[in-house]
Amino acid sequence: MPFKRSSFLALIVCSNLILIAPIYAEEADYFAAPFQGPQFKPSQGDLGGVGLMQMPSGRMTEDGAFSFGYSQSSEYQFYTVSLQLMSWLETTLRYTQVEDLLFSDDESFSGDTKLADKGVDAKLRLLKESHWLPEVSVGLRDLGGTGLFDGEFIAATKRLSTDGYGQFDFTLGLGWGYFGTRGNISNPLCTAADRFCDRISGFSGNGGSIDYNRWFTGTSSLFGGIEYQTPYEPLRLKIEYDGNDYSQDSPVINGGVDMTPRIPWNVGAVYAVSDGFDIRLSYERGTTAVLGFTLSTSFDTIKTPWIDDPIPALGTDQASTLDGVNWKQLDTELNDIAGYQSKMIYQEGDTVAIVSKQNSKYRDRDVAAERAAAVLENHLPVDVQSYKIIEESKNLPVKSTKISAKGYREIANVEYLNPSIKDALIDLSPEKIDGDPLYENVEPLEYGFNPHLTQSFGGPESFYLYSISVDGDASYWVTNNLQLSSAVSMNLLDNYDKLNFDVASDGTSNHRVRTLVRAYVSDNDANMSNLQLTWFQKYGQNWYQQIYGGYLETMFAGVGTEVLYRQPNSNWAIGVDVNAIAQRDPDSVFGIFQNDNDYGSDAKVLARGTTGHVSLYYQPQWSFLEDTMFRVDMGQFLAADVGARFDFSKQYKSGVIVGAYASKTNMSAEEFGEGSFTKGFYLSIPFDTLSYKPTTSRGHFNWQPITRDGGQMLGKRNSLYGITDMVSPWYQRPNQNK
Repeated sequence: MPFKRSSFLALIVCSNLILIAPIYAEEADYFAAPFQGPQFKPSQGDLGGVGLMQMPSGRMTEDGAFSFGYSQSSEYQFYTVSLQLMSWLETTLRYTQVEDLLFSDDESFSGDTKLADKGVDAKLRLLKESHWLPEVSVGLRDLGGTGLFDGEFIAATKRLSTDGYGQFDFTLGLGWGYFGTRGNISNPLCTAADRFCDRISGFSGNGGSIDYNRWFTGTSSLFGGIEYQTPYEPLRLKIEYDGNDYSQDSPVINGGVDMTPRIPWNVGAVYAVSDGFDIRLSYERGTTAVLGFTLSTSFDTIKTPWIDDPIPALGTDQASTLDGVNWKQLDTELNDIAGYQSKMIYQEGDTVAIVSKQNSKYRDRDVAAERAAAVLENHLPVDVQSYKIIEESKNLPVKSTKISAKGYREIANVEYLNPSIKDALIDLSPEKIDGDPLYENVEPLEYGFNPHLTQSFGGPESFYLYSISVDGDASYWVTNNLQLSSAVSMNLLDNYDKLNFDVASDGTSNHRVRTLVRAYVSDNDANMSNLQLTWFQKYGQNWYQQIYGGYLETMFAGVGTEVLYRQPNSNWAIGVDVNAIAQRDPDSVFGIFQNDNDYGSDAKVLARGTTGHVSLYYQPQWSFLEDTMFRVDMGQFLAADVGARFDFSKQYKSGVIVGAYASKTNMSAEEFGEGSFTKGFYLSIPFDTLSYKPTTSRGHFNWQPITRDGGQMLGKRNSLYGITDMVSPWYQRPNQNK
């Protein structure tokens, strides 16, 4: 296709400016303090991700930057979540409502619910901006969706800073698919191979697959634009040349909506209401107004906001002998001040050893140890030379720390330059202590109640489904190794009455190991999600095991065992679990199905089955993948399909963890149904980044775009990798932002 010059004079100017910008750029010294002007901050586009409006840019934001965005026009509503996963990788999740189309033609199924689409975008930086070179990125939009917005691009962006007139960010890009339907330039890859000349329409399988064979194929277009940070700091202006002519948009193809642009230009403005809140307004295609907003923060720079009580000062009222120690008071202070709840206290020569439950206040165990030393120093006799703290999780020793009493006194009295509690600490191998304790405070019964919100977006019956419940959890230690546990959920408020079908009408014949979940939650105001016995055991220094049986989760009962090998401070671990399972009857509290057809002829359940995996955990030590973890689970899944689940997660300095997973098994896309394979995303937030009180607790949020039966794993109550976290901390890593 010949190049169309008439509409591209401005783009030629843009490209020239990109080349000459370094002559004027004074990026690092844009106005010397104290006369520093407004600093440029990359902004989000309509569909999520750093960019102009409809078109992306080559620009990346800072590592860990997170934003939630919303945009609305007459044709679409976009809900987006964008994360700068790595300094070189931007990811975006997008949920779209199409205003002029319905979810399905079956009114009894979806009623007047609008068509919904879920998409995932990724942008990879190829070249970081330097004095002479622009920032260059390649990107994929809707790479795992149904093709509503799928497209590829390569874009270069260069910044120009002026003296007193603000900053300009110039972008020039080449797009395919959604970015290239205007077709103002021939696809340069078409000359290399014929397969790039035409783009395959539709999507493979049942959606959700990554259609590699469509990448960079079909018509292509140049696009570009300018983002201008004005001298008035809250205001940024944008103008772009759009590479999309909107002739292939779903409202046009399937709804007969006229989206023909009057002009190829879009103009917009971004107004920063506050540091983390932007309002966006644009006029696009010469026909359409788009309004949106963006809420943003940084997972990498979050600090702990809590205000802590001071460390107790050294006193002079210690007991003269161990017999004179008020152990109950010492136990209370250890819990309140340092987060250690003592179970047993022993004497080992001139050392006092405290066996405690896992610390409940401080992810930073150096902080906990210093505060514990202050308490112990003020209670124990002066002839005690050291303190040993052994943390247990599920009565398994997972961390042991020895503190020098003399070393702590020198630190507390600042007897040398730059004292640190690390100077008085020695890490030991976790151990069990035999013998008679000086003090014992074992409480076998534990219980608690917590509010719980279950929610899903984009279902056929309603945009938003929710359930608010109160979850009760209790456990009782029958012996030191054997625990009886249970969990009950009581529903308070929900809109599950909008669910029209218990069984998904997806045309598959798999065991309904997850798509039957509606029957378990929609018809019961209270349900018992767990009732089991578990035996916990440690062998030698590095082997851990649990053996369990009972009602293991909401949908399954059974028996099983898990074994884990994990070395202290190691970046890898390996585990194996094996389970015999039976699907529970949702119409009975304790009943299980006796036959695969017990639920009805239209839903095959799993009356008897097995599942199990070999699990490998690995934290790479590579500079471009810092603070990440890979997990692979290989084996048989709930629906008897065999394959592997791949999990990748990234932890930021604050302790926030973001992850994604996908299961690929021998179940074909047709057998699996809509979505082609199981995939999902999760977020784990340490509560001490939100609370004014220190805590080691976390909040977990999981989003699985669509629930099907393939690639599904058993939802066990306990994970040995989580239980043994302090052996080689991942979840309990301290916040690095002081």
